Amino acid sequence: MVMRLFLPQAQLEEWALEDKADVKDGVLVVTGEEGVYPVTPAVHIVQLVTGEDDNDLVARVKTEAQLQALGAEQMADSILLGDTAYEVVPGYVAEVPSPSDAGSADGKPGSEADLLAAFLLNKMG
Repeated sequence: MVMRLFLPQAQLEEWALEDKADVKDGVLVVTGEEGVYPVTPAVHIVQLVTGEDDNDLVARVKTEAQLQALGAEQMADSILLGDTAYEVVPGYVAEVPSPSDAGSADGKPGSEADLLAAFLLNKMG
């Protein structure tokens, strides 16, 4: 199973400086691993700055294509959608294999944060 996880640009830059991972040609390449993970530029919308959140975007991740479809314009760490402005964290959506041990005791998948943590601990150690 493949999970889609948001990776902040700042974290990816830190990994690149530490030679742990890098984004090249639309894929996340993890040092010492054979596999590569497709990535898509995206933003995590963290808060409403002005206007009304009529599109229910706060706390969501949207790709560049999704933002364009909405008519939103990204400028550094913000997006504008009509008269509404949002603060965002730029980054990528990565497609990574779901860790087999990230589920809970009742067999349900763990939270996205748990899945990402398990993946990062396993791959970035």
